[in-house]
Amino acid sequence: MAYYLVRAKPKPERLADLQHRLRENAFLNLRPFGEALTYSLKEARTQPDGTAIWEEEDYCSPPLAQERAAVLDTYFEEIKVEQVNAGEGWKRVKTLPKLSAKS
Repeated sequence: MAYYLVRAKPKPERLADLQHRLRENAFLNLRPFGEALTYSLKEARTQPDGTAIWEEEDYCSPPLAQERAAVLDTYFEEIKVEQVNAGEGWKRVKTLPKLSAKS
Protein backbone atom coordinates (compact mmCIF):
# COMPACT_ATOMS: atom_id res chain seq x y z
CA MET A 1 0.00 0.00 0.00
CA ALA A 2 1.19 3.52 -0.74
CA TYR A 3 0.33 6.85 0.83
CA TYR A 4 0.06 10.12 -1.04
CA LEU A 5 -0.24 13.76 -0.21
CA VAL A 6 -2.94 14.91 -2.61
CA ARG A 7 -3.31 18.49 -3.83
CA ALA A 8 -6.34 19.40 -5.91
CA LYS A 9 -8.18 22.50 -6.99
CA PRO A 10 -11.80 22.32 -5.76
CA LYS A 11 -14.59 23.08 -8.20
CA PRO A 12 -16.30 25.90 -6.23
CA GLU A 13 -19.75 25.13 -7.59
CA ARG A 14 -19.43 21.52 -6.36
CA LEU A 15 -18.06 22.03 -2.82
CA ALA A 16 -21.43 22.32 -1.08
CA ASP A 17 -22.56 19.07 -2.71
CA LEU A 18 -19.32 17.36 -1.65
CA GLN A 19 -19.78 18.48 1.96
CA HIS A 20 -23.40 17.28 1.90
CA ARG A 21 -22.41 13.88 0.50
CA LEU A 22 -19.64 13.54 3.10
CA ARG A 23 -22.08 14.29 5.93
CA GLU A 24 -24.30 11.51 4.53
CA ASN A 25 -21.29 9.14 4.26
CA ALA A 26 -22.31 8.67 0.63
CA PHE A 27 -18.91 7.30 -0.41
CA LEU A 28 -18.40 4.97 2.54
CA ASN A 29 -19.54 1.80 0.78
CA LEU A 30 -17.49 2.29 -2.39
CA ARG A 31 -15.17 -0.69 -2.62
CA PRO A 32 -12.30 -1.00 -2.06
CA PHE A 33 -11.56 2.64 -1.19
CA GLY A 34 -14.72 4.16 0.33
CA GLU A 35 -13.71 4.21 3.97
CA ALA A 36 -10.26 5.70 3.32
CA LEU A 37 -11.58 8.26 0.84
CA THR A 38 -14.40 9.34 3.14
CA TYR A 39 -12.01 9.83 6.05
CA SER A 40 -9.49 11.71 3.89
CA LEU A 41 -12.04 14.08 2.38
CA LYS A 42 -13.66 14.77 5.76
CA GLU A 43 -10.20 15.69 7.09
CA ALA A 44 -9.02 17.55 3.95
CA ARG A 45 -7.47 20.96 4.49
CA THR A 46 -7.22 24.16 2.48
CA GLN A 47 -3.97 25.88 1.58
CA PRO A 48 -3.86 29.71 1.48
CA ASP A 49 -4.30 29.67 -2.32
CA GLY A 50 -7.53 27.62 -2.02
CA THR A 51 -5.99 24.30 -3.01
CA ALA A 52 -7.37 21.32 -1.12
CA ILE A 53 -4.79 19.03 0.45
CA TRP A 54 -5.06 15.67 2.21
CA GLU A 55 -3.34 12.35 2.72
CA GLU A 56 -4.77 9.32 0.95
CA GLU A 57 -3.86 5.64 1.06
CA ASP A 58 -4.08 3.95 -2.30
CA TYR A 59 -3.37 0.69 -4.09
CA CYS A 60 -3.90 1.82 -7.70
CA SER A 61 -1.51 2.42 -10.53
CA PRO A 62 -1.71 5.17 -11.55
CA PRO A 63 -2.43 6.57 -8.08
CA LEU A 64 -6.07 7.33 -7.24
CA ALA A 65 -7.37 5.95 -10.54
CA GLN A 66 -10.51 4.40 -9.00
CA GLU A 67 -11.11 7.33 -6.65
CA ARG A 68 -10.81 9.82 -9.49
CA ALA A 69 -13.26 7.95 -11.70
CA ALA A 70 -15.83 7.48 -8.93
CA VAL A 71 -15.58 10.73 -6.94
CA LEU A 72 -12.59 13.05 -7.17
CA ASP A 73 -12.91 14.23 -10.78
CA THR A 74 -16.47 15.38 -10.01
CA TYR A 75 -15.34 17.74 -7.26
CA PHE A 76 -11.72 18.60 -8.08
CA GLU A 77 -9.39 19.42 -10.95
CA GLU A 78 -5.63 19.61 -11.32
CA ILE A 79 -5.15 16.63 -8.98
CA LYS A 80 -1.51 16.03 -8.09
CA VAL A 81 0.00 13.41 -5.80
CA GLU A 82 3.26 13.17 -3.87
CA GLN A 83 4.19 9.84 -2.28
CA VAL A 84 4.71 10.10 1.50
CA ASN A 85 5.09 7.79 4.48
CA ALA A 86 1.89 6.95 6.35
CA GLY A 87 0.89 9.90 8.53
CA GLU A 88 3.51 12.27 7.09
CA GLY A 89 0.99 14.08 4.93
CA TRP A 90 -1.38 14.67 7.83
CA LYS A 91 1.47 16.06 9.95
CA ARG A 92 2.33 18.51 7.18
CA VAL A 93 -1.21 19.88 6.86
CA LYS A 94 -2.57 19.67 10.42
CA THR A 95 -2.39 23.43 11.05
CA LEU A 96 -4.32 24.35 7.90
CA PRO A 97 -8.07 25.05 8.06
CA LYS A 98 -10.44 22.27 7.07
CA LEU A 99 -11.85 22.24 3.57
CA SER A 100 -15.38 23.62 3.58
CA ALA A 101 -18.04 24.70 1.14
CA LYS A 102 -16.79 28.26 1.68
CA SER A 103 -13.20 27.38 0.65
